[in-house]
Amino acid sequence: MSVSGVSESVVAGVSVGARFEELRSRGECALIPFITAGDPDLETTREALRVLDRNGADLIELGVPYADPLADGPTIQAAATRSLRKGTTLEKVLDLVREVSPELSAPIILFTYYNPVLNRGVETFLRDIYAAGARGLVVPDLPLEEMDSLLTVAAEVGIDVILLVAPTSPEERIRAIAQRSQGFVYLVSVTGVTGVRQQIAGRVEGLLSELHSLTDKPIGVGFGVSEPAQAKQMKDWGADGVIVGSAIVKRLAEGTPEAGLAAVGEFCSQLKAAITEISIETITGSG
Repeated sequence: MSVSGVSESVVAGVSVGARFEELRSRGECALIPFITAGDPDLETTREALRVLDRNGADLIELGVPYADPLADGPTIQAAATRSLRKGTTLEKVLDLVREVSPELSAPIILFTYYNPVLNRGVETFLRDIYAAGARGLVVPDLPLEEMDSLLTVAAEVGIDVILLVAPTSPEERIRAIAQRSQGFVYLVSVTGVTGVRQQIAGRVEGLLSELHSLTDKPIGVGFGVSEPAQAKQMKDWGADGVIVGSAIVKRLAEGTPEAGLAAVGEFCSQLKAAITEISIETITGSG
């Protein structure tokens, strides 16, 4: 056993921070799609991870369904509700990650609220998700002031805990969050919950500039990015990564699982093409 308590036999996938370093060295912006585990079912989630990975995803955010998702808008709330009704649990999500992560180039970032972490115990939770193959973690309802134990153990285990910066945060708090965040800093583009929006607030451009002046860590922008043109706008404004959730969750839920997977694959390749200014055929390997 290693000092972190994780078996040394675990094959270490690329870390969140290392993936951003790779992309930065090539001058690329990261595409980070989000899906809810277990919606419409775990088998579709398993295949969706593979589809996203081969259609341009650089990292993948996987939401653990939760009964009271405070930061999530109606699309992701509905996905979590459907998933829970199907019997999805944290254990089943970890089993899925354990099975599919060795096939993926993109590191998996788990998105979960703090209660499951607390119930399992911080150290046990972090060791378990690392052993399953996850390399990042987002816990949106845990404030910075209560992050110490999570961040300390995560650093020992090899999990990057990504902290969120709200657009309403004062500079002092933004600086503190940026200093503590691991892997990258997650800039929330809107005030409120996740969801598809027609326009991204112009203040994001200024926030990106402010954040870059306070930290040299990569900055990913999420909440509200719903189309390729918006993703490109975020990249042009200085984002190191673009996180797209509700627009992908919505496509995956429409029609049959096969139709949803096809729609998600096409959309993912369009998003990646928009932020890299290359052809879709180059991403998918077709043409």
